[in-house]
Amino acid sequence: MSDGFIATGGWIEVIAGVMFSGKSEELMRRVRRATIARKRVQLFKSHLDDRYAGLHRVSSHDGRTHEAIPIDSSAQVAQRIDAMAQVIAIDEVQFLDSGIVALVTALAEKGRRVILAGVDTDFRGEPFGAMPQLMAVAESVTKLHAICVVCGNPASRNQRLIDGEPARWDSPTIMVGAAQSYEARCRACHVVLRDDRQQVLLM
Repeated sequence: MSDGFIATGGWIEVIAGVMFSGKSEELMRRVRRATIARKRVQLFKSHLDDRYAGLHRVSSHDGRTHEAIPIDSSAQVAQRIDAMAQVIAIDEVQFLDSGIVALVTALAEKGRRVILAGVDTDFRGEPFGAMPQLMAVAESVTKLHAICVVCGNPASRNQRLIDGEPARWDSPTIMVGAAQSYEARCRACHVVLRDDRQQVLLM
């Protein structure tokens, strides 16, 4: 499992945190170590993440890449599981449907090591997708933080900006193809726009 934790049989590891916190780097580090240990590894990624290296590779903000299988549902993951794979890794798991919880639980019960990486809160600071359930059923949870771009404190929130301004509270959770950008921010520096157009700190 992750460093310092020893388990037998199957198990689930979750790497959670905000954007720019190093989740993909940590996922790929564990995948590389499993490969060095001569384990058969299969890596999946959400088709919604086409940053940097395209759909068929997992990429990190530091430029590292690894070949991956693009999927958009838990059913697609189940259909493409290699019967001989000992380690199943999924990046950007927050984009997948709730069926991913039952699937990875079943994989672990069949003796597979499952490594999941994902953003645990959306731009509002609320739990994202199936991440809360995945963190609850996992044997190991690693929560990573970035650095707040405003004050330099540990960042635990994803700041969505639209044309340089904080996104509105009622914006869609997932905005594919929108002219948006993100920053890592701490709780105190994280803002959204309410219906009254006032910036409100998420406390």
